[in-house]
Amino acid sequence: MNRLLAAALALVLPASALAAEPDYAVIRMSQAVDRPAAEVWKTVGGWCDLGAWMKIDCTVTKGDGGIGSVRSIAGGRVTEVMVARTDLSYGYVQPPVEGRPYDLYHGFVEAKPVSTRTSVLEYTLMYDVSGLPDAAARTADQARRRALFEGALRNMKAMAEAK
Repeated sequence: MNRLLAAALALVLPASALAAEPDYAVIRMSQAVDRPAAEVWKTVGGWCDLGAWMKIDCTVTKGDGGIGSVRSIAGGRVTEVMVARTDLSYGYVQPPVEGRPYDLYHGFVEAKPVSTRTSVLEYTLMYDVSGLPDAAARTADQARRRALFEGALRNMKAMAEAK
């Protein structure tokens, strides 16, 4: 199966974009919220709502916020495509960028009901860290991303509970 996937990717991506031996990091984060999941998602679950909770610019460049929609963030430095969506979640991918190794970066954010009055926000990142020079660089990169997104989760909580 891995050989089949590698062969398929080789047809689509330039050879320089593929990692010989990918090393996928998974960062799972969560934040309890004192509001029902549907209320939380209504406040923070829009395709470009991350502009508010990450304190960064966000523009929808294609689509209506559903699967296949594209957003541009950080002054156009980052492009993300929605690849999954439910009533209380969405998943996205950052597509390959010419001249940069492809790390298969994916994110998934979700509001999960805990009770009728509470919920938990879960954010998961997955990406290939094999392009980083060593274990110390991989650990530092993951710590940086965790700190950034845990801050975003705290902002999401504050926004949802303020309503």
